[in-house]
Amino acid sequence: MLLVDGNGLPLGVDVNSASPAEVGLIEPLLEEAVTDYVPDRLIYDRAADSDPLREHLADRGVELICPHRRGRVRPPTQDGRALRRYRRRWIIERTISWLHSFRRLVTRYEYYSFLFHSFAKLACMMIVLRRF
Repeated sequence: MLLVDGNGLPLGVDVNSASPAEVGLIEPLLEEAVTDYVPDRLIYDRAADSDPLREHLADRGVELICPHRRGRVRPPTQDGRALRRYRRRWIIERTISWLHSFRRLVTRYEYYSFLFHSFAKLACMMIVLRRF
């Protein structure tokens, strides 16, 4: 998972197995950010549509912007105004494509996850240095 600021600069990266749900991985990713800056808004896809996650992030002062899942039974928690910011998700996708320019991250050659995590952090540092 990747935490990106509004300009597409990576702030944090976290590596986990594919089995845990993404909803449970968002808060540890915010803890792993390299700065003390806490974003006001967090844009994510439908996988983060969880009312307990919205409440936990609201306690931290972060607004979760994500569309509701199809077939949601509970009433909607956000109106359409916040979803206008969801159009900025292309910035995150662009940063992910920048990470795909590093061949070692596209195909995971490392057996150990800490090595892959280290290479992902190194790639993020190189992206930040290229932007400046």
